[in-house]
Amino acid sequence: MSENGRIKFYVIGIDDNQQQYFSPEIKEVISSHTVFSGGARHHEIAESFLPKEYTWIDIVVPLKNVFQQYQSHNEIVVFASGDPLFFGFANTIQREMPEAEIIVYPSFNSLQMLAHRLVLPYQDMHIVSLTGRPWLKFDQALIEGQSKIGVLTDNKVHIPSAIAERMLEYGYDNYIMHIGELLGNKEKEKISTLEMKEVIGKIFQFPNNLILTKTESRNRPFGIPESDFHLLNGRAKMITKMPVRLLLLSMLDLRDKSVFWDVGFCTGSVSVEAKMQFPHLEIFAFEQREEGKELIRNNARRFGTPGITSFIGDFTQTDISRLPLPDAVFIGGHGGKMNEIVQKLTEVLNPNGVIVFNSVSDESRNLFLEAIENNGLKLEQSITIKVDDFNAIDVMKAIKSLN
Repeated sequence: MSENGRIKFYVIGIDDNQQQYFSPEIKEVISSHTVFSGGARHHEIAESFLPKEYTWIDIVVPLKNVFQQYQSHNEIVVFASGDPLFFGFANTIQREMPEAEIIVYPSFNSLQMLAHRLVLPYQDMHIVSLTGRPWLKFDQALIEGQSKIGVLTDNKVHIPSAIAERMLEYGYDNYIMHIGELLGNKEKEKISTLEMKEVIGKIFQFPNNLILTKTESRNRPFGIPESDFHLLNGRAKMITKMPVRLLLLSMLDLRDKSVFWDVGFCTGSVSVEAKMQFPHLEIFAFEQREEGKELIRNNARRFGTPGITSFIGDFTQTDISRLPLPDAVFIGGHGGKMNEIVQKLTEVLNPNGVIVFNSVSDESRNLFLEAIENNGLKLEQSITIKVDDFNAIDVMKAIKSLN
């Protein structure tokens, strides 16, 4: 144990080379210790360097059990992939044992190695990890149109072919995929450069990673004309007009929000526009009409906005208990249940959360004002806007005050 009484970790980065080179300093660290840890692959690679008598702690889920085993030791040498501070195990130690002392001996991370093999400058590379993580950050990088995206994969859901399928589903065929397999393994390492359609259905050895390089820019408009959307039964009046849509999005103040709910999404135009302009958002959209499911899916595909989760059914009866709590909500339709909807939203809306509603009549305006008063919300802003020869619309913003 270190002098200050904390557990001490030596975290050594390695690649897939079965004949690792370790500096004299690292060899000294290994030879002077008896407790080691890492994944099964790390154990296999490092075993020939370990002393005759040693203890090995496998890093397997649940990690809680791993860290309980660590508590029984003073000093531990951990083998990790690449740079342990690059989405690596040193980060995990810091999170689980913030008081631990950590000394890191980094190697090149796998994306650096792939860039080296491709002789590809990577100082401008946008990096996303899909290793046991959701699609959110990857979707964000695509919508933003990052020119060079480095992706850490896994061997279950986020494999290269699945990534290519998702990209093509939403129209992102404007990238080339470079795939590195078993990087560092001199006998088995393989580098492939493929168009997206060539990746579909192919199996790649794991561990692998990839770099996406953009071939051309994709249009990302600020304000999508309503005529470009798939419409509900072709009814142009059933979609939020572009100027109104941009106004309500500005009132929702989504730049610093994380979770957005769209209640009564109809065609999904507000959700799609929100995802287009604020791709970091988690978006959950609710609609009573069964046709909405296909509409929002088609519109999301048309405009390249993956990551919108939709629900069909009466919102007041929908189970929302497992969803992340909203920071902002747009009510696009209420079906005569305004108070019930606002009540349900108020119960889960984060402090200082925002609800915006578009009123097309005095009746709907009054229903909203009564509902927010009944549920302790405060009307912060109301703006009237008229588009072409359509009726004037009141865009109203209510907040959930901390007071």
